[in-house]
Amino acid sequence: MKIGITCYPTFGGSGVVATELGKALAARDHEIHFIAYDLPMRLDHVAERLYFHEVRVNTYPLFEYPPYAIALTSKMVDVVRHENLDLLHVHYAIPHATSAVMAREILDGEGRHVPVVTTLHGTDITLVGQDASYRPVVEHSINASDGVTSVSDWLRRETYEHFKVERAIEVIPNFVDIDRFQRTAKDHFKQAICPEDEKLVVHVSNFREVKRTPDVIRVFNGLLEAGVWPEGHPKHGQQGGVKLLLVGDGPDRCTCEELARELGIYQDVRFLGKQEPVEEILSIADLFLMPSGSETFGLAALEAMACGVPVVSTDIGGLPELNIHGETGFLCPLGDVEAMTAASHQIIANDSLHKKMASAALDRASQMFDIERIVPQYEAYYQHVMDEQAEAIERVRA
Repeated sequence: MKIGITCYPTFGGSGVVATELGKALAARDHEIHFIAYDLPMRLDHVAERLYFHEVRVNTYPLFEYPPYAIALTSKMVDVVRHENLDLLHVHYAIPHATSAVMAREILDGEGRHVPVVTTLHGTDITLVGQDASYRPVVEHSINASDGVTSVSDWLRRETYEHFKVERAIEVIPNFVDIDRFQRTAKDHFKQAICPEDEKLVVHVSNFREVKRTPDVIRVFNGLLEAGVWPEGHPKHGQQGGVKLLLVGDGPDRCTCEELARELGIYQDVRFLGKQEPVEEILSIADLFLMPSGSETFGLAALEAMACGVPVVSTDIGGLPELNIHGETGFLCPLGDVEAMTAASHQIIANDSLHKKMASAALDRASQMFDIERIVPQYEAYYQHVMDEQAEAIERVRA
């Protein structure tokens, strides 16, 4: 197939998923054309069967705000015409689905029939989509798509609950490349961070308010106070025995730095900023913290699980579909720092429990969410949508 993929190239998990999907499809002999305003962040180079088409928005004094959605529509039309695409797959409802539906209508007038598949990722439904300024357009774009998928069953339920959606929504979860995200022997790397062989807690996010990153600092402070030195260690029973790595950057980073200083634990926290590839850090972690106030799926947690890292997270959104309470980690009530601290301490202070949960986390990631398992689901869904459209066209002609 020749597939056009549009995503936000620099923000959030939706762009990561779209890019990794495109790369995996290209590896399976499909021709992939990314259409976006910038090169997707995980598409570090254009390779065989991978192409990038930049959407340029010309500015005129007449336009107070650049009309990106219109420029995107025109670019989609242009790429379909000249590359003979079979299908457009857009990630995030607005404006990508809106632009794709408009492009399809333009192409229909030329006798070209290119189906549109829209994947819902989260805030396009839970936040942006429910804004009265966008809601009618989001609703129409979903219903006008030829196929719709969501990354979790929770998001599918949210979509039906908050929008008048008449189209069936297929759940195809996010995925991880097990060959890339795996436990590796990097003792020298961990030794540089934890010279006394402390346990290593990791958090990865964009430090937005919804990620509740200050809660990570508070949980970590509780772990330091309780102490996690293992039995037999000279410091067993004392405070400490753990370090924290914070990966990413965003609005709450300064707040977290100030909080760590106020608590007197800054020397045990490493603010690493944006890191790529993140799997090198996850591969040496002992625990992954995700205290988010909203998570449609929890891609960062999945990547940690693939590296054999137990997860302590909130019990909101799609996280219970990923992190199984008592097996791959623990689920805690939103904002309950004490519960998250107790759960984290239970895992990293108990070597046998940690080993059991680490193994279960890896098994769940590899058995349920491996890229080799999920990408064929997208291929089958693409074919289903294309077959449906071809049948509809034949019915009209008859």
